Amino acid sequence: MFTNPVTTATESESQWPFQGIERNRSKPLQSVLFGAYLYLSKILLQFLYFKEIRNHTSISDFLLLGFSHHPEQQPLLFGLFLAMHLVTMLGNLLIILAIVSDQHLHTPMYFFLANLSLIDTCFSCTTVPKVLVNTLTQHHTITYTGCLVQMYFFMALALLDDFLLAVMAYDRYVAICLPLHYTTIMCPQRCLLLVTTSWLCAHLLAFSLTLLMSQFSFCASHSIPHFFCDLLPLLKLACSDTQIFQVMMFVEAALSGVVPLTCVLVSYAHIMHTILRVPSAAGKHRVFSTCGSHLTVVTLFYGTVFLVYFQPSSSYSADTGMVASVVYTMVTPMLNPFIYSLRNRDIKGALRKLVGWGRCSTP
Repeated sequence: MFTNPVTTATESESQWPFQGIERNRSKPLQSVLFGAYLYLSKILLQFLYFKEIRNHTSISDFLLLGFSHHPEQQPLLFGLFLAMHLVTMLGNLLIILAIVSDQHLHTPMYFFLANLSLIDTCFSCTTVPKVLVNTLTQHHTITYTGCLVQMYFFMALALLDDFLLAVMAYDRYVAICLPLHYTTIMCPQRCLLLVTTSWLCAHLLAFSLTLLMSQFSFCASHSIPHFFCDLLPLLKLACSDTQIFQVMMFVEAALSGVVPLTCVLVSYAHIMHTILRVPSAAGKHRVFSTCGSHLTVVTLFYGTVFLVYFQPSSSYSADTGMVASVVYTMVTPMLNPFIYSLRNRDIKGALRKLVGWGRCSTP
C-alpha cells in the first residue's frame, strides 16, 4: 500500500532545509565534492585556453542564417522569442525563489526541481539573447571562439537537463516504491552528490566534443543554417574527416541519452506496478498527480532531442532541426514552470506566499 514518505519520517527528518547540507555533510563527501569542483574548474580553464587557438582553420567568423530567409517574419519572431524568453526567466526564477523561501519545500524533490529551473534559466540564456540581437540588428555573424563557447554551454546544459530528469525519476521511484526508506536513501548528502555528479559528467562530455570540434578545418562555407551553433549544422561545414567524431558523438549520445532514458522508463515501470496495488482511488490520483508533471517534461524533452540528434549528419534537415530546436530551447524551458506549478499544491501555495510577502514588504 502506498505510504507518503514524508508522513513516515519524523518532523526533523522530513524537512530537508538547504542549510542542512553543510551541517550534515560528511568529511569524505566534502573531499569528493571539493575535488570534483577543482577538476571541473581545471577543465574550464583549459577550455578557455584552447578556444583562443584556432587550429587548422582560416575562418574567423560564422554566419548564423537562422530565420533570415524570411525577413517579413522578423518582427513577429522577435516579439515571440522575446516574450518566451521573459516568461521562461520569470517563471523559473519564481520557482527557485518559492522553493528557497518555503521551509516546507526543502525536500529532495523540490531541491531537484530548483536545480532544473536554474538549468532551464541558463539554457535559455545560452541561445535566445543572441537570436534576439541577430533578429533585431540583422547582424548574423558570430566569432569562431563565440561559436565554440556557445556550443559548449549548450551541450553541457542540455546534458544536465537529461541527467537531472533521470535523477528526478529515481527520486519518485524511491518515494513511491520504497517510502519507508526514502529519508535514508535520499539524504541531503546523496542528493547533493547526484546533482554534483550530473554537473561534472555533463561538462566533461560537452568539453570532449567541443575540443574535438576545435580541431576541424572549416574551409568550405561559414554559413550555418541554424539560429545558434548547434553540433550537427557545424559538423556539416567541416571539410576534415569527421568519422571518429561521429562515432564518439553517438557513443556519448548513448551514454547520456539512452542510459538516463532507460533509468526513467525502469523507474516508472516500477511506479506503475506499485500504483496498481494501491486500493484507493484517491491514493492513485495522488501518485499520478505527483508523477504526471515529470512525465510530461520528459516526453517533451526526449521527443525533440531524439528527433534531432539520433540521426547521421548526412541526413540532417536544417528546417526540421530548427523547428525541433525551438521546442527544446525555448518552448520546453518556458512550459516547465507551468507544468510543475499548475498541478502542484505545494508550489502554488509557496508562490502565493512569495507574492503576498512581496506585497506586504512594499512600503
